[in-house]
Amino acid sequence: MFEKILLAVDGSDHALRAARVAGDLARAMNSTELRIVVAYEGIPPYLGEPNLEYAIRSRLKEAEEIMQKAQETAGKAPAQIHTELIEGSPAEAIIEVARTRESNVIVMGSRGMGTLTGLVLGSTSQKVVSHAPCPVLIVR
Repeated sequence: MFEKILLAVDGSDHALRAARVAGDLARAMNSTELRIVVAYEGIPPYLGEPNLEYAIRSRLKEAEEIMQKAQETAGKAPAQIHTELIEGSPAEAIIEVARTRESNVIVMGSRGMGTLTGLVLGSTSQKVVSHAPCPVLIVR
């Protein structure tokens, strides 16, 4: 039923609970793919150098740490695990990845946090639920 699971995370407690649920779902459904996406707002170019370069490196490092924590929390699964770090509108990125990768379900937390705010609930999860090409499982 859910062969291709898309897990959207931002490092919040809700997102980490979603990672646990996505891992459990992948194991229970014997899924073939678990795709973990960290989407984050871009850095405004008006910061200029060297601030822009520092901000980009910092944001990327934070996204990589979130990805690693999500992978650890999801645990081992029979599915192939794919990861994507995407700069841009989180809701739009999640929807586009679900569409292009033909995901069967999106799993995400109900609220976001930190500098990657917006990845999960409030307006982001509402947008994803409203426009997703597949079912969306919101985890609290």
